[in-house]
Amino acid sequence: MDLEQHSGKSVSAPSKFANKALPHVARSLAGIEPYTGPWGVDQAAHLLRRTTFGVRRADVESLLAGSLDAAVTELLSTQPDPGFPLTTSASDTGSVIGQTWVNAATSDFNSVRLTSLRCWWTGLMLNQGVSLLEKMTLFWQNHFVTESDVVGDARMVYMYNALLRANALGNVRTLAKLITIDCAMLRYLNGNTNTGASPNENYGRELQELFTVGKGPEIAPGNYTNYTEQDVKAAARVLSGWRDNGTTLQSYFTASRHDATNKQFSSAYGSTLIAGQAGTAGANEVDALLDMIFIQQETAKYFCRKLYRWFVYYLIDDTTEANVIVPLANILRSNNYEIVPVLQALFKSAHFFDPVNIGCLIKNPIDLTVGNMRTCGVQFPPASTLAAEYNHWKYIWSQAETLQQLLHDPPNVAGWPAYYQTPQFHELWINSDTLPKRKTFTDTMGSTGYRVTSFTLVIDPIAFLLQVSDPSDPNVLIAEFSQYLFPVAITDNQKAFLKETLIPGLPDYEWTMEWNDYLLTPNDPTKKAAVSSKLQSLLRLMMSMAEYQLM
Repeated sequence: MDLEQHSGKSVSAPSKFANKALPHVARSLAGIEPYTGPWGVDQAAHLLRRTTFGVRRADVESLLAGSLDAAVTELLSTQPDPGFPLTTSASDTGSVIGQTWVNAATSDFNSVRLTSLRCWWTGLMLNQGVSLLEKMTLFWQNHFVTESDVVGDARMVYMYNALLRANALGNVRTLAKLITIDCAMLRYLNGNTNTGASPNENYGRELQELFTVGKGPEIAPGNYTNYTEQDVKAAARVLSGWRDNGTTLQSYFTASRHDATNKQFSSAYGSTLIAGQAGTAGANEVDALLDMIFIQQETAKYFCRKLYRWFVYYLIDDTTEANVIVPLANILRSNNYEIVPVLQALFKSAHFFDPVNIGCLIKNPIDLTVGNMRTCGVQFPPASTLAAEYNHWKYIWSQAETLQQLLHDPPNVAGWPAYYQTPQFHELWINSDTLPKRKTFTDTMGSTGYRVTSFTLVIDPIAFLLQVSDPSDPNVLIAEFSQYLFPVAITDNQKAFLKETLIPGLPDYEWTMEWNDYLLTPNDPTKKAAVSSKLQSLLRLMMSMAEYQLM
């Protein structure tokens, strides 16, 4: 399937300043050997920015109480059951407000249910602890792509999310099998219309091109090094016969729709022959197909490149390929495609903590919006006010949508272009449309906030300041704000410029006196407003700086 078939969403053109070509000089000589450098605030914050959303001071302090090994173990630990998305709209007459709609009898009311689903997932991201689970669930959604508007049933979209979450830190091959016969994927890539009499090649193509082994260089028309058009056709025949049931929400195999003849693959797969199986045994051919694909060395490399671009950097030069990708792929294969050993090696590696890999990625919209809330400690309505809680979660994901990242709806089967579109990659997040909107979002959070149902979502600057070791010292204040808001150190001149915003033209003791005066009578509205307004101006300026867009 061509990418254009599922790409009906608008995406702004990249900036004229975006990459025109990729650099060729090796960025880092470090590999996956264990990191032996300092373990401090900067390193813990870097680890959290890349593996969670935003960085919270309490999480940094918790990680620093132990070792890097302990931190990675915590990130990869099992998480509690997240519960279900709930009905909040009276227009969904197929469910009951306050109860879940995921097992509802009807597939109607998709719009409000998808809103509920996106709110629920946003809430999980906002309330996560020190855990990689939500970041990996989003990774897999960008890898094994489906689009909710194509699937057409919010219940199936939820089940797909639950499938990704349940296997996010598990076995990659197992996940690929489950994805292949999942209802949402069968609908999305037309697997449910694939029959022996009329093969549909969509999923057979994307399984190889985008989900597992990758094309590799094209060496002839229809021959992509790692597979050929012959292999696409053979895979389609292997996968024929699978269907989805819109009532039970389960997939099933129909033997009469399956091509039970032998399937011959090309020399790219060692001329493998998958023997056709008749009757219900035909369902087993999926396993033979995946065994053939996952035994290829390029399959492990392909997954590791995707992980690298998600967690480390967009550019994979020859040195990185040799020092990082190949060793990680060896770990993946030697562990029978269990993902945890690969992530452990990556997050403990000298390469991951190489200074060139810190603060080098542009935040995606979810990192920007959810991360802003978490880093700044923004409070949301309590769960007891269900409609208000979901409405404010909706504001966050809808802001990410305006910045071109809508949960459950990447723009096409390849995912979000920032993770594959060469040579711009992550630079695609920033353009003349999205950059002003990013600033509008942070300006809003740093000033009036977003108010609905009698609750205002806004950064409390005084609460944020109270986390600083010495709030009365403007130099300490700015230094520690910078550590959590910026992934890279700013210059002394920048710090001086920021202090001018806090106390323009005044000596340091003016802030000290004003802060201490406020502490004497914290309920005095005049004193509180004076301190808050200065801190808000400072935070808005810091969040408008280029460094804030990085992670």
